[in-house]
Amino acid sequence: MNKKEHWDYIYENKLLTEVSWFQPTPETSLKLINDSGLAKSDRIIDIGGGDSFLVDHLLDLGYSNLTVLDISEKAILRAKKRLGPRAELVHWIVADISQYHFSESYDLWHDRAAFHFLNSHEEVNHYVASAERHITAGGHLIIGTFSENGPKKCSGIDIQQYSAQNLNDCFIGEFSMVESLIVQHTTPFDTIQEFTFSRFKKK
Repeated sequence: MNKKEHWDYIYENKLLTEVSWFQPTPETSLKLINDSGLAKSDRIIDIGGGDSFLVDHLLDLGYSNLTVLDISEKAILRAKKRLGPRAELVHWIVADISQYHFSESYDLWHDRAAFHFLNSHEEVNHYVASAERHITAGGHLIIGTFSENGPKKCSGIDIQQYSAQNLNDCFIGEFSMVESLIVQHTTPFDTIQEFTFSRFKKK
């Protein structure tokens, strides 16, 4: 399978509660977004959002300019079905972030557990360049990845582990790190995955 086929297969054949990244309330993401001090009308994109519940919570909080990008159309269709009529309030993009070329810019770029799947320098460089070009001046970048003590694979795929320093090294050109957290995520299988979450501000 290619990447898209792999993720479509996962979302077509597993319930949300059967995947390790299930998180009914994305507390860390919501905290870091709140810390960013955005206006409710500011433009937010969730990279690799799939059928994450983050978009539900952001709509509940009154954010009105939301975009979700994911490689899996099946994941996005599940999120749309769950949201019902509210799905029309969200802009949806089916694309591979390691290749996608944006036409819009965003005040906040959020990514929980997509960046660490990029395993080549070319993919990472494309991602970083996209963030540099398409986050507004003074805008925010929030990245959550497996930490150096986290898993080395997810869904059968090798991942890259990151410390706060590693993430800072990736984005130091155009961004300044504002805060970083180590977070213990409890999976639906009662195992623990350690994440590094970092928030940056565009210079």
